[in-house]
Amino acid sequence: MRGVRRGARGAGAGAAAPGPGQQPLPAAALPAARHQRAAAPDCKCLEAGDPGFCGLQLATPRQLIDVLEDPVIRNVIVLQTVLQEVRNRSAPVYKRIRDVTSNQEKHFYTFTNEHHRETYVEQEQGENANDRNDRAIRVAAKWYNEHLKKLSADNQLQVIFITNDRKNKEKAVEEGIPAFTCEEYIKSLTANPELVDRLACLSDEGNEIESGKIIFSEHLPLSKLQQGIKSGLYLQGTFRASRENYLEATVWIHGDTEENKEIILQGLKHLNRAVHEDVVAVELLPKSQWVAPSSVVLHDEGQNEDDMEKEEERERMLKTAVSEKMLKPTGRVVGIIKRNWRPYCGMLSKSDIKESRRHLFTPADKRIPRIRIETRQASTLEGRRIIVAIDGWPRNSRYPNGHFVKNLGDVGEKETETEVLLLEHDVPHQPFSQAVLSFLPKMPWSITEKDMKHREDLRHLCVCSVDPPGCTDIDDALHCRELGNGNLEVGVHIADVSHFIRPGNALDQESARRGTTVYLCEKRIDMVPELLSSNLCSLRCDVDRLAFSCIWEMNHNAEILKTKFTKSVINSKASLTYAEAQMRIDSATMNDDITTSLRGLNKLAKILKRRRIENGALTLSSPEVRFHMDSETHDPIDLQTKELKETNSMVEEFMLLANISVAKKIHEEFSEHALLRKHPAPPPSNYEILVKAAKSKNLEINTDTAKSLADSLDRAESSVFPYLNTLLRILATRCMMQAVYFCSGMDNDFHHYGLASPIYTHFTSPIRRYADIIVHRLLAVAIGADCTYPELTDKHKLADICKNLNFRHKMAQYAQRASVAFHTQLFFKSKGIVSEEAYILFVRKNAIVVLIPKYGLEGTVFFEEKDKPKPRLVYDDEIPSLKVEDTVFHVFDKVKVRIMLDASNLQHQKIRMALVEPQIPGVSVPMDISNVDCEPGRKKRKLEK
Repeated sequence: MRGVRRGARGAGAGAAAPGPGQQPLPAAALPAARHQRAAAPDCKCLEAGDPGFCGLQLATPRQLIDVLEDPVIRNVIVLQTVLQEVRNRSAPVYKRIRDVTSNQEKHFYTFTNEHHRETYVEQEQGENANDRNDRAIRVAAKWYNEHLKKLSADNQLQVIFITNDRKNKEKAVEEGIPAFTCEEYIKSLTANPELVDRLACLSDEGNEIESGKIIFSEHLPLSKLQQGIKSGLYLQGTFRASRENYLEATVWIHGDTEENKEIILQGLKHLNRAVHEDVVAVELLPKSQWVAPSSVVLHDEGQNEDDMEKEEERERMLKTAVSEKMLKPTGRVVGIIKRNWRPYCGMLSKSDIKESRRHLFTPADKRIPRIRIETRQASTLEGRRIIVAIDGWPRNSRYPNGHFVKNLGDVGEKETETEVLLLEHDVPHQPFSQAVLSFLPKMPWSITEKDMKHREDLRHLCVCSVDPPGCTDIDDALHCRELGNGNLEVGVHIADVSHFIRPGNALDQESARRGTTVYLCEKRIDMVPELLSSNLCSLRCDVDRLAFSCIWEMNHNAEILKTKFTKSVINSKASLTYAEAQMRIDSATMNDDITTSLRGLNKLAKILKRRRIENGALTLSSPEVRFHMDSETHDPIDLQTKELKETNSMVEEFMLLANISVAKKIHEEFSEHALLRKHPAPPPSNYEILVKAAKSKNLEINTDTAKSLADSLDRAESSVFPYLNTLLRILATRCMMQAVYFCSGMDNDFHHYGLASPIYTHFTSPIRRYADIIVHRLLAVAIGADCTYPELTDKHKLADICKNLNFRHKMAQYAQRASVAFHTQLFFKSKGIVSEEAYILFVRKNAIVVLIPKYGLEGTVFFEEKDKPKPRLVYDDEIPSLKVEDTVFHVFDKVKVRIMLDASNLQHQKIRMALVEPQIPGVSVPMDISNVDCEPGRKKRKLEK
């Protein structure tokens, strides 16, 4: 059919979802709910006796997108006009519509009505763009109806016009087009009543408030907010809710000004319906109303609108007498500039009234408020993880309104919990689409003459890789050999992923969107399809592979004499684990080429590391755990901290050196457009806890420079307490800032604090990091091995790429930690209660935070129990220490704790800890720490690879 095409290519992309008071947005669809649809009012097409022939529907995407994604809805035609409007108003919804149209099984199509002679309409004089688009949709619906009738005299298909715009619906009826609201249409699909739950709730502050006391002040319109921000009356920033106190939040102010960089908000009315990550406008309160961050832990217990007295009582608990220097700039939210709502995972709160259709949903993320939804499936959904979307937050409602989106499965099941942690950390994990896979090389694949252009043949070299056991995505390989002049040639060979992923195609776009591979305990979420990650790009042994090589000529003191970069072909002679490589180096009987190469590399790496540390590079520490899984059930049967060998350091040193060498090269060639990585120096205040902890053990830590810090840590040894140095390095790691990607033309501070390097980038892991692919492209252009393209030398586009990469990298880290936490819970669930030695990392006013080295597990032991007499607690922030009755606890003291899994809260199962030694006379230490999540197995923060 002319004018109808598969997919939504060329139809657009977008911005934010329509806010309160904005006109509903139309969308087009043709659902084939054949033999499942009851007669809609006045629907003549059903008189022929064949239900399901109601054709094109036009509805609000924000309202209907969750319904359109349901498997029941198929055979849909979406108008070009609709796609363009969605593109302009909501990028996330537009993306979801595009994903649906690319799903072959759904049979969704786009109709290019704006380029069809019979359906194109000109904007009339005095007609605004929205009214013109409404008319275009009605014209298309009417034409499509007539078009279907012409196809066959007995054709019973009829187009139905669906809109929540009252005027648009009235005009459609006047023009003879059957028109209904979204709700009317969905309710008519009687065979699928669960679809009604997925309809968005319409109520928001733009609607008339039918009942209930006004709780919140009205949000100011965007025009007034913009005027206020421009005049300095209001400040714009990102709203960040607290995990530990639902009545408290901060707003991180946008812009360069250091004054009032962070504003604290306390109390429901001052939070004024803002949700975590919303962009808000805040009004700064007078200094007389400033408050200090609260030390109280408060979790929302699901209050209703009639119980606001209890809410006010809780707010009074936040107000504590503090010195003036503790007060922080305090404000209130006066308006929402941009909502950053997303679908949220969680569970329905237990309800006494099973028959009720209104229920409270509790998100897994404690920073998100509970959400009120209507559902007829409450009994089915109890004890299951579900997804809910927020639709609006009326002024008379204690909680936002939302709707059910999807049932994920039973809480506690590995597949369900993995899905939840991926969704909650926004990790793209859907299977690669056919559009993406179509750009993969055809198999069988082999290296051609064309591939050899601008490439050096290095297959004769004794190259080998050294990786963790079970690694299939091998990015890097090494070689070392003696030259005729007595110097050494050392090569780092990196998978040439950029050869297979060309700029701008669907494969490149998907890799850029994912940003990084995410490593969970049981699975890996690849950045690139498996054909590349585990096969064609993986530098496996005994196969020819395309590589990008960095080759140095060095003397025996590891001083670089020459550096060469070249695209290459290699044939790895061995794929070794760290343990296997170490065994070869240490063996007195092995002297083959591979072993000789490894020994040369190891010797040079030690010199490089010593020199790096002398220059001020930090050697930090953090517990990193490894699970041993049952081969059949895949449940964790053992948990231990990882042991690092010399070969780990050997590989790391040459990866660091390659990254520094490449950074210098691409910055020389592209001073404004190099993608680099920096590690900012922490502010002095970050080190307070480290300095105080060391002082309590009569040790001095100097934090003036990275060099002085590194030297101080090296000197901080204790003959009677060997683990003390490791604890200090763990604490130092917590003081660090996050390393970030940036574009050289958008920043002037390139320094990498942790590595003590003036310039740095990522070149060595292109299979798992998109940043490295961009760096490969820059380097290829720099050496004349490839041509450039416009986006590569656009510093604003590179800055946008860096922003996404930084976000994806951070979310991947959080997802990995959450995976370790979940598997740690599974381990202790099967193990039962155990007692282990631990060291105190932090002391709090009413608790101690301990680290158990055996398991790399961190948790909190509380000294207060609900409904029990409180012990006498004296907290000293200067030492720091906590006196419980007559027992004093200092940072780094050795204790013994009991560990068990608390499964009393299905939503937030956690590890609980209680003190075993030393015993405190007269104090019963509780097992319950239900107010605070433990933090098991924090991922080791490597400096860089």
